[in-house]
Order: sequence, then structure tokens, then C-alpha cells
Amino acid sequence: MTTLKEHSFSSTIGRITLLSSPVGICFVHIGDTPGDSYHKFIAKYFPDASVQSGGEVNAEAARQILSYLDGKLTKFTVPLDLRTTPFYTRVLTEVKRIPFGKTKTYGDIAAALGKPGSSRAVGGANASNPIPLFIPCHRVLASNGLGGYGPGLPIKIKLLQLEGIDLRQPCLL
Repeated sequence: MTTLKEHSFSSTIGRITLLSSPVGICFVHIGDTPGDSYHKFIAKYFPDASVQSGGEVNAEAARQILSYLDGKLTKFTVPLDLRTTPFYTRVLTEVKRIPFGKTKTYGDIAAALGKPGSSRAVGGANASNPIPLFIPCHRVLASNGLGGYGPGLPIKIKLLQLEGIDLRQPCLL
């Protein structure tokens, strides 16, 4: 039986809930309560798991997130346990390569994967990212504007501004 560790804390972008496996952070929820996506994730990838509070990886992840949100950290170093489909893993691995303060479009990611016509599929992968912040899907933009963000556009805007991204660019207005 797998033991997952859970930790929730308050931040400047709202309540954050972390879930870690013995490998690393596997799920992050930004918002009041994790809800269905949290329970579905556990049921799909860890059906025999028990969930307990705490965890050293979660404590370090929380420390790093708070430092990032304070503008003092530009790269996360906690171990991750990405659980998703093979295509989504490829997309999210490419998204993880986007450096602090930079953005790419869904089309850029699709082209980098050698699948230039798959912008919508890239968007789907981004939308289902189980580890936002650590895999910075907020740095992926639509070619004609901000695009979406699961925790909400105000949070995406705040994260982009935190990273010094100029939101006055014509394509983002």
C-alpha cells in the first residue's frame, strides 16, 4: 500500500494543497478545496493509497512556493512524480523547460514536439497539468492572448507579473 502525504497552506494566490508520493510532488491544487480532480487523481494513479498529513517533501515544496511568490526563488528543486498519459508527459516535460520570466505559445510547444498541428492537444495537456507551479503551465500563452489557466486568469496574470512578463504586449491585450 502506498502512503501519500498531503499538506495545505495559505499563500498570496490562495490556499494551496500539495500531495506527494514516495517519489515526489504528484498533485497541486490552487484554490479553496481540492474537490473532484484531487479524488479522481488518487483513484486513478494510487487506488490503494492511504493519505496522511505532513511530509518532508511537502514542507520543502511549500517553502519553495512561498519563496517563489515572494519573488525570491526562480527555480523549483523538489522532486516531482508526474502521473499522466505519455503524450501529456511529453507536453508537460517541454513546458517544464520554459524558464522563469519567459513564455511560449501552445503552438511553440506543439512545434517543439514535432507536432505543429497539435496546439489544441497541447492546450488539453496544459489544462490537465497535475503539478501547476512546478510545471509552469501559466507560462504557456495562446497565440492571440493569455489563454486559460485552471486556477483562474487572475492568478495566471499575477504569476506572469511576478515573473516580470510584460502583459501590455499587443497579443495579450
